[in-house]
Amino acid sequence: MIFCPPDKNCTKCLRLIEFRKENIKKFPSYFNAPVPPFGPIDAKVLIIGLAPGLNGANQTGRPFTNDYAGDVLYPILQKYGFAKGNYAKNANDGFELVDVRVTNSVRCVPPQNKVTGEEIKNCGTYLKQEIAAMPNLEVVLTLGSVAHNALLGVLGYKKSNFKFAHGALHKLEKHNLIMLNSYHTSRYNINTGVLTTEMFEQIIKTLKKILTKDR
Repeated sequence: MIFCPPDKNCTKCLRLIEFRKENIKKFPSYFNAPVPPFGPIDAKVLIIGLAPGLNGANQTGRPFTNDYAGDVLYPILQKYGFAKGNYAKNANDGFELVDVRVTNSVRCVPPQNKVTGEEIKNCGTYLKQEIAAMPNLEVVLTLGSVAHNALLGVLGYKKSNFKFAHGALHKLEKHNLIMLNSYHTSRYNINTGVLTTEMFEQIIKTLKKILTKDR
């Protein structure tokens, strides 16, 4: 299956369209469009976040790039062999992911970084297509409960059977996938101590163990 990301002028979500128009006027040099995934389609790991940050991915056009969440995520991925190159916070820095692909539950930047159920559902079409297009996918790492529920929704699992918890592992047997939960690497979670870099490193260590075990 071939994955087709949202058109740059996607019109599915009226609230997000209006916010996009505002940002095009305020920040004409920004990407200001649905942000495409980052990383190889043949990766074994898919990391799902919430949505692009206004001055992060919405500016650069690459998930988790030029925002605090990416400053936590990408160096740790690189530390454990899931990335290479120099992460310089822009889409042309030459930074590459290794056997990992990064995407979001909602591809357009939302007001106040908050998405609605309708927006998650609308964008779920692309998430479902993306998963189906990844031939080697084994593990999905969901950053936060929104991503957790978005994944279950698009794959048709009953959400009450899979409780989100940091570090939890869930077997999605119908799709032969493992879902690994983590708190989101957001500035808020780090600043409040909900998530520490050490905690997130442990998540990536767990991820590495799962992949090694399968070999």
